[in-house]
Amino acid sequence: MSEFPHEQHARDDHVAPATTPTNRWLALLVCCSALFMTLLDVSITNVALPSISDATGAGPAELQWIVSGYTLAFGLVPVLAGRLGDDHGRKLMFQVGVVGFAVTSAVAGLAPTPELLIAARVLQGVAGGLINPQVSGLIQQMFRGEERGRAFGALGTTVGVGVALGPMVGGLLIAVGGPELGWRLVFFVNVPIAVVVLVLARRLLPETPSTGRHRLDVLGSLLLGAATFCVLFTAVELERVGPVVLALLVPAVLLLVGFWRRERRLTRARLDPLVDLRLFRQPSYTSGVVLALLYFPAQAGIPLVLTLYFQRGLGYSALHTALAVTAFAVGSAVAAQTAGRFVTRVGRPLTVVGTAVFGVGGVSLAVAAHLTPPGAAAYALAVPLFLMGVGNGAVITPNQALTLAEVDPVVGSTAGGVLQTAQRVGLAVGQAVIGAAFFAAVAGPGPASYAAALAVAVGVSLCFVLAATSVGVLEVVRERRTASRAG
Repeated sequence: MSEFPHEQHARDDHVAPATTPTNRWLALLVCCSALFMTLLDVSITNVALPSISDATGAGPAELQWIVSGYTLAFGLVPVLAGRLGDDHGRKLMFQVGVVGFAVTSAVAGLAPTPELLIAARVLQGVAGGLINPQVSGLIQQMFRGEERGRAFGALGTTVGVGVALGPMVGGLLIAVGGPELGWRLVFFVNVPIAVVVLVLARRLLPETPSTGRHRLDVLGSLLLGAATFCVLFTAVELERVGPVVLALLVPAVLLLVGFWRRERRLTRARLDPLVDLRLFRQPSYTSGVVLALLYFPAQAGIPLVLTLYFQRGLGYSALHTALAVTAFAVGSAVAAQTAGRFVTRVGRPLTVVGTAVFGVGGVSLAVAAHLTPPGAAAYALAVPLFLMGVGNGAVITPNQALTLAEVDPVVGSTAGGVLQTAQRVGLAVGQAVIGAAFFAAVAGPGPASYAAALAVAVGVSLCFVLAATSVGVLEVVRERRTASRAG
């Protein structure tokens, strides 16, 4: 019997694939293309910030919000967007998000002032956040069994490579367009991609059978949004404002308590909560969400500080920096696709192996940066970066698939939205905390100073990785104990 009996009538429609086998994989390609576009913009602006500053006169605080404003909005939207997809159709919400992303990307590329660029980036994040939970919900709808694991493998590849490739794509576009036009191309490149995705989505994506019109939990979304804003604002502004900003964590806790009490009441009364707390009755889902929240800070923070290390510490150009971090993207792509083939057979241990490999790669990276002459750094760091990429791909793919494996597909978009919110919050926290640790450790100009700061940043990231590994280990132990009792 489904845990969601009020939507049981639609269950079979949601589980059954809505397209032919060939079209299913083409539809997945469309979904992953849109997801790649949104994730690329998480990190693509990192290498463009100096050019943006020169062209628009943006100061340090404005540059920080150009990066974090997108991540902030990107993290706030998925839960609400998941509910909208479940209620009003994933295909429709997907298309609305793609159109919004194209329009806001064009506005960002044309922005004459930092203020307009920041506003466009926030709205771009909202549109991107609308797309992402529809993708996971559509995968739940279109695929079953081992095919679903392979589909989530492709999704994991997209997540890992999308974030990792951002600096490289940005560097290439700046090299092509120059310092004045190049940073604008970073945003304009989304427009033709979005047009193609929209055309194909209208033809290939399946319709989502209606589960009825549900009341939208506006108050719940406001409570969760305000709490998340407080957390992310604290992480982003801590270095600039100082410890006083930590006071925002108090209302964040109060808002989260209020949100939890409201959602618990609505869940018990079956009154369409924003986050159905019955999702967390699945231990695998709870563990996956917590693991994502803990791992993604490291996944986002290290690529950010590497860009600073190469450009400011070693004097690399944007393009040279992009090429220097390519090994991370290659490792992520290889591991994510491979892990997708084995996730249904191996299960949660893949996550533990992935976090451990990422951690070993991080330590190797810090050691190599300290011992290698600046001229050979790009080559010496390639192996540790590839190792970290392998670990990254082996974490994202299994965690995405295993977290949603036992979730009722009827609420697939909502469940995916909660998971993606955890990921985006982790991204924002990682960019802020690991970035702040890096800047605080820079004692002056020169490769040695920046290598030491990179080591500090790696140390902070390892704290997140160890916490994520612990969650994975506990879940493996729980699963084995459960299997032992059942046997």
